[in-house]
Order: sequence, then structure tokens, then C-alpha cells
Amino acid sequence: RTPVGALGLLAETIQDEPDHDTVRRLAGRMVAEADRVADTIDDLLELSRIEFGDETHIDDLDLCGLVAEAASRIAAAAEIRKVSIHLPSTPPMPLRGDRRQIVSALYNLLDNAVKFSPVGGSIEVDMGPVPDGVRVAVTDHGPGIPARDLDRIFERFYRVDRARSRETGGTG
Repeated sequence: RTPVGALGLLAETIQDEPDHDTVRRLAGRMVAEADRVADTIDDLLELSRIEFGDETHIDDLDLCGLVAEAASRIAAAAEIRKVSIHLPSTPPMPLRGDRRQIVSALYNLLDNAVKFSPVGGSIEVDMGPVPDGVRVAVTDHGPGIPARDLDRIFERFYRVDRARSRETGGTG
């Protein structure tokens, strides 16, 4: 069930497969599984960087630009699922922080919203100043998180529905 296990099984299957169409189809699945492995490794490396504080660069940033950057990164996945992302038109919103970490957090929010939105759905992003900084809200129209799981959503690798992990990807 893991991407590495799937890659091994697919490779064994095509090793002696004489049918070119079957080889082509299985090779396509291997590419998808390799992408899953790469995404998982990237997630783990980013988590490691965040936990150990490596390469943190605090700069003056604009939240609107960071949200737009994260939305741009997820646009292809949203297009595949026919999910529209609506960003507010707001004036620049200054904040201080590490650009990579903030864009990564925003991307993860949008990625989850895209994954769990119904096909053809929409995602709304809202942002604004609050007394001690800025606020970002990402709203989708997916199944939501059951109240019993809300206390656990920031646990490392936690998944509300483990059965969907292969379908939705990611590390939790």
C-alpha cells in the first residue's frame, strides 16, 4: 500500500510483460507512485526543517502575495478536480516571517481544501488584520473534520480518515 511497495510490485509485473499497452499503463502508474514517494519525502524534509529551525529567514513579507503564490502552486491540482479558488482582492498586508514556511503552510491548507472538496466545488480564502498579526481562513465545502478529531489535527502524521490516505496522498 505504500508508494515504495507499489513501485516494487509494478516493476515486478512489467519485468516479463509482453503486451506493450499493459507495460505503458503500468509505467504510468509507476510514475504516479514515484511522484507520491517524492511528495512524501518533500513533506518529511520540510517538517524536519521546521522542527529543527534550519534555514529560517525572517523577512518583511506581504500576506496577499504569499497567498497568491500558494494558490498558484496548487492551481493545476485544483483544475484537475475542477475546483475553483477565490482569493480576496485586498491591499497589501505586511507581516514578518519565513517565506518558505508560510507559503508551505498556506499551500498545505489549500491542498487539503482541494483534495477534500467535491469535484466542481469552490474554495474561498479570506484574510485580514487582527490585533496581534494577520488571519487567514480557507473555507471549502468538503466533508469537514468531525468534532472528535479537532483536538488532534495538529499532531504529526494524524489523519482523520486513514482509509483515504492512498486516494488523497500526503503525510497527514
